[in-house]
Amino acid sequence: MELIDGKAISLTLREELRIEVEEMVKGGHRPPHLAVILVGENPASQAYVGAKVKACEKAGFKSSSLHFEPTISQDDLLKAIQTLNDDDELDGFIIQLPLPDHIDENAVIETVDPTKDVDGFHPINVGRMAIGLDSFISATPGGIVEMMRRMNIETEGKHCVILGRSNIVGAPMAMLMRRKGHPGNCTVTVAHSRTKDIKSITTQADILIAAIGIPEYVKPDMVKEGAVVIDVGINRVEDASRERGYRLTGDVAFGEVSPKCSYITPVPGGVGPMTIAYLLNNTMIAARKRM
Repeated sequence: MELIDGKAISLTLREELRIEVEEMVKGGHRPPHLAVILVGENPASQAYVGAKVKACEKAGFKSSSLHFEPTISQDDLLKAIQTLNDDDELDGFIIQLPLPDHIDENAVIETVDPTKDVDGFHPINVGRMAIGLDSFISATPGGIVEMMRRMNIETEGKHCVILGRSNIVGAPMAMLMRRKGHPGNCTVTVAHSRTKDIKSITTQADILIAAIGIPEYVKPDMVKEGAVVIDVGINRVEDASRERGYRLTGDVAFGEVSPKCSYITPVPGGVGPMTIAYLLNNTMIAARKRM
């Protein structure tokens, strides 16, 4: 079993981006600029935004944060997004999800300029990705693909099973793993909460990507010997033995499953760091196009 160290890989990618920023600035260009919109006081969202801002600073990017009260109207939020769309000094921006219930997330996503949609959620970017055209790829699936590429994990002709069908991870992951190229050229099956006898499907997987949002859902009897297991989940589980009262776990029972795997990602330290690094990568792509 080989551990896929997402933290180490993400630091390598971020260092590559930092060096490129230095060269951009030496050449008379401004550094890439990423903005983040946060609505409300969700602690997890605040932590994610803070991590993204710090990552920007370390890579030499410029970052901006726009924080709105949870009572902001949808119209006012859309106006703020349009202002960012029109800002020529801004390369990309994201809207931290989830949003308050009174705001239509789809309307918000569709208002973002696709050329600044570094989260890769706009229907134009999703559609272009689906048919293999140049596009922004959402950060978590993009980070997973980059991680597999750098680990030289063989994907061609493999059966990839994805647990979860969300528009953020499961659906784009399926499109990426079936497309031509490396990583890709897989036969892809998507299983979800309505799938019957999931175990009979997951045990066929050469590559199993778990993004189902249930702590330690994947057990050893669900995994084929020698499989590659990518754990996208990050869940807080109560644990009185820990000072903070909880522990972080993925969607895979790591301790039990890892002995059966050829490769496996840990939680934390696997997919999570790659998500932030790939968001910076998307911002750099946007900045290159504006040079």
